[in-house]
Amino acid sequence: MKPGIHNFSEIGKLNKVLLHRLGSEVEGLVPDNFERLLFDDIPYLKVAQREHDIFADVLRENGVEVVYYVDETVKALSDKEIRARFVKEFVGESNIYSEAVTEALEEYLMSMTVREMVETCIAGVKKNAIDVKTSSLAEYIASGYPYYMDPMPNLYFTRDPGACVGNGINIHHMSTVARRRESLLLKYMYMYNKDFAPEGTSQWYDYYDEESVEGGDVLVLSNEIVAIGLSQRTTVAGIERFARNILGNSGYKKILVFDIPKSRAFMHLDTVFTMVDFDKFTIHPEIEGPLQLFEITLDKDGEAHFASITDSLENILKIELGLPAVDLIRCGGNDLQAAQREQWNDGSNTLCIAPGTVVTYERNYVTNDILDHKGIRVLSIPSSELSRGRGGPRCMSCPVNRDDL
Repeated sequence: MKPGIHNFSEIGKLNKVLLHRLGSEVEGLVPDNFERLLFDDIPYLKVAQREHDIFADVLRENGVEVVYYVDETVKALSDKEIRARFVKEFVGESNIYSEAVTEALEEYLMSMTVREMVETCIAGVKKNAIDVKTSSLAEYIASGYPYYMDPMPNLYFTRDPGACVGNGINIHHMSTVARRRESLLLKYMYMYNKDFAPEGTSQWYDYYDEESVEGGDVLVLSNEIVAIGLSQRTTVAGIERFARNILGNSGYKKILVFDIPKSRAFMHLDTVFTMVDFDKFTIHPEIEGPLQLFEITLDKDGEAHFASITDSLENILKIELGLPAVDLIRCGGNDLQAAQREQWNDGSNTLCIAPGTVVTYERNYVTNDILDHKGIRVLSIPSSELSRGRGGPRCMSCPVNRDDL
């Protein structure tokens, strides 16, 4: 295992992964704030935590070091001055209406231990936690809403705030206000936690960049090619900035841009397909027709070149990865109802932890059985509550270090 951030594929043996074990932020969800917080159901926390612990244990049993968002952020914020800077920035990103509330929140968070403060930032701060008089019309209008600082229930999908690509990291500007502060935790990890990101770790995208990119759209196809989804959550300007940075400063040669439908069903590229072996992919059955792709390369003078490709996913993957053939494994197989049901529960959102070995949700039994018959080793985990967030094992994991192929 090479040290630090090292991730040159989707399928190399996974050595280290960043997770977030769900906490009380999930209990901030109610039907009234579903749209605001990007949920359409409420996981039962006790069971969701048990399921997440099983997920982490399966990874450990297969030789993966599991590290957690809270622990790694605590390490990054051990210095009081750095912590104060983080608190000011985090509160500043929380859409607070008045200076008095901002100051009270900063003082409240700084009075805590580092771990309490990090956990509170994730869980949110209710208005009854601090005593501040209403000082603006906007604040008065919003007075019925229980939080000064919203909880971050989406954080257990650690794939999206950032992506480890090659020997570097993306720290994403998330598309929605509800999720943007998640990446700030990762930013401070990168800057001040050298266990997580050793000195000299490259950065391909930054939290402060204006255009949105999300990690579910980033697939590391090989040590020369990165695929990225032009999706509901990732913009063309964000893709171009990432492409220019990584192509100009690494051994990567090409970015493939998949133009996918801009809808919740196709929210990210990894809801469309994921890699499970050298020549095998799980796919959403609705993308087998011709796809529109764009290719970004740089010439020896650093000038960007763009090309358009229209072809089937099968041909694209064969050509780009230099394979004689690929096997596209449909979520739900040929049963349309099974495909729709299991796609809803992220049947094609698999986490590959070694070539031909994947972690999946056990509820997607049709797809799991097909994978098994294709020679894929399937490690299934319970997911009655985890799946309510509409994300699978790949969504719930940020690979930090993999073996080279």
